[in-house]
Amino acid sequence: MAGEGSAAPPRYWPLLLVGAAVVPGTLLYVFGRWGDAPAVQAWRTVCLAVTVQAVPFLLLGTALSGAINAFVPERVFQRMLPRRAVLAVPVAGVAGVVLPGCECASVPVASSLIGRGVPPAAAFAFLLSAPAINPVVLTATAVAFPGQPGMVLARLLASLATALVMGWLWLRFGRAEWLRPVVRHAGHREGRNRWDEFRVGFQHDFLHAGGFLVLGAMAAATFNVAVPRSVLDAFAGSAWLSVLFLAGLAVLLAVCSEADAFLAASLTGFPAVARLAFMVVGPMVDLKLIALQAGTFGRAFALRFSAATVVVAVACSALIGGALL
Repeated sequence: MAGEGSAAPPRYWPLLLVGAAVVPGTLLYVFGRWGDAPAVQAWRTVCLAVTVQAVPFLLLGTALSGAINAFVPERVFQRMLPRRAVLAVPVAGVAGVVLPGCECASVPVASSLIGRGVPPAAAFAFLLSAPAINPVVLTATAVAFPGQPGMVLARLLASLATALVMGWLWLRFGRAEWLRPVVRHAGHREGRNRWDEFRVGFQHDFLHAGGFLVLGAMAAATFNVAVPRSVLDAFAGSAWLSVLFLAGLAVLLAVCSEADAFLAASLTGFPAVARLAFMVVGPMVDLKLIALQAGTFGRAFALRFSAATVVVAVACSALIGGALL
């Protein structure tokens, strides 16, 4: 029997998922001949291409995240970190390279680590780095930008630099009254079947992130088709305006980090540095992450931390992207 407060998925969630995938297309086909217009055909092509390219990486990323959550004890993270917080920050940041996880899972994991004695600065460095520079994300970036290893390296360095700087900034300027940690259990629970935990975690993460992926693909397709070229040229023609514009777009679209490289690659009218900023900001700050942080650590933390992260991410993207791209 499920414990009190447990949130069971809808009983007929497969039918709901199929309906969400089929109904919009059916309505588009049935209602009106406008569906054959060139603009709508272009919209469908972009939306489908982004989704199909990204789904395999989304599957792999959520499966690895669920496996780590179910099979890797949390004490492993604590043993990896030096006792001095200033040294724990870079270790936690680099750990994100080898420990895949989606951004949705990183917030409760960070809260749990803090509740078990890990310095908040190190937990926040891991929170930012894990969904941004793990192998799945870097592989997806390489596929989305074929023949451009500089883009993969720039994303790795800019994202890691942002995570480390934010960890050290919290260590220097962070205040306890801004942080309201809510200890949540992440990982294996005694008496529970690990494979069941893996299945539930994978199912939740994939359905949750998959919805944002589809919405992001639709938004990207709409952006590519509906926004007048003159508007794009106004931003794309300026180096700084294009960087700020795509950084803000990353916050609004809330696309999963395993898929955002494909959206960035589709924004061909923008400079490489601006598209880099899109991929650095997105996994660290977006609407869903701000909501998750506010619910976990409190509104005071979420507003300050998110705003500072955007500033640092844009600066790191501009500096590193300007040097490598």
